[in-house]
Amino acid sequence: MAHKPSTIAIHNGLNEDSQFGCVVPPIYLSSTYNFTDFNEPRSHDYSRRGNPGRDIVQRTLAQLEGGSGAVVTNSGMSALHLLCTVFLQPGDLLVAPHDCYGGSYRLFNSQHERGAYQVQFVDQNNEAELQAALDKKPKLILIETPSNPLLRIYDIEKIARLAHDAGALVVVDNTFLSPILQQPIALGADFVVHSCTKYLNGHSDIIAGTVIAKEEKWATELTWWANNIGVTGGAFDSYLLLRGIRTLSPRIKQQQSNAQEIVNYLKTQPLVGKLYYPSLKDHIGHKIAVKQQKGFGAMLSFEFNGDEQQLRHFLGTLTLFTLAESLGGVETLISHTATMTHAGMSAEARAAAGITDSLLRVSVGIEDSQDLVADLDNAFKIAAQH
Repeated sequence: MAHKPSTIAIHNGLNEDSQFGCVVPPIYLSSTYNFTDFNEPRSHDYSRRGNPGRDIVQRTLAQLEGGSGAVVTNSGMSALHLLCTVFLQPGDLLVAPHDCYGGSYRLFNSQHERGAYQVQFVDQNNEAELQAALDKKPKLILIETPSNPLLRIYDIEKIARLAHDAGALVVVDNTFLSPILQQPIALGADFVVHSCTKYLNGHSDIIAGTVIAKEEKWATELTWWANNIGVTGGAFDSYLLLRGIRTLSPRIKQQQSNAQEIVNYLKTQPLVGKLYYPSLKDHIGHKIAVKQQKGFGAMLSFEFNGDEQQLRHFLGTLTLFTLAESLGGVETLISHTATMTHAGMSAEARAAAGITDSLLRVSVGIEDSQDLVADLDNAFKIAAQH
């Protein structure tokens, strides 16, 4: 019987312990496993290659995203690096979003500069620009939707169709929405990547990533290479990741509800310039979001309409919005994009992507929304006095 994502998130791995009857799967911290006899290994022999707890969370992630298999890695960046290692060779072309996460941009650009593969950053909502890149017969197309940090929405189904016609494989970074709100493989993607550090774990206490493959042959190859280059996730991180996934659905729903309340407030603030959130009718890709997403998520960004001194007072006055990088945790975070998450991009690259020095990105948590709005309101009032 096929189950809904919320049920998969709760029940995968429960009641599988036959030795003691543990309802929750235990943590398997052993690095090595004995052979039953000469040249007779068990299903696990060394934890870099395979770990019982990691097996469970990988199976859970694959089922949540509708894939054939998944690999949990030691960071979101290593998940991207794994994909590129397996499917790109020198001279092959990767087409990536011009406004992608700063760490992704840094990885692709540095690998391009050392000749590992070629990369072209394009505005994937510009059909002519996208088609010109596809005419070069790329091997991989990365779609990041909603984009980080401007929440631009890209049409997965349309881009996947064009990419497949050009002979390319399609990767979707689904970190911002999670499988609760978006299912890229059902829309035509070949792979889904996540920084599991974010919404999947949800508690800001691990670093992990994952690649989910549509086809079993790709999952098998990714698994082999993950062991080969040593990027697999650890036992305790796998346990915490699975524990976080259990509450993914209710967390996302509360965070999304809070985000909409904050957006409604920010629309009334004179110190807020441009506001970026997919529920807004004038947001880039709003209609696409309605079509391919089950909600608008809990990430938002806005331009601070004041000088640097006011910005410093605003950020310094906040008490419930922690000035920090990362996102997706139960706590609310705010970041200054140009000096934090996208500092690895050059000023020219940030300008081309539309990322200004006044842009603030907010990851909304599960606190009471009235408390969050009150905290914002107080900080804006203090900033306006300077």
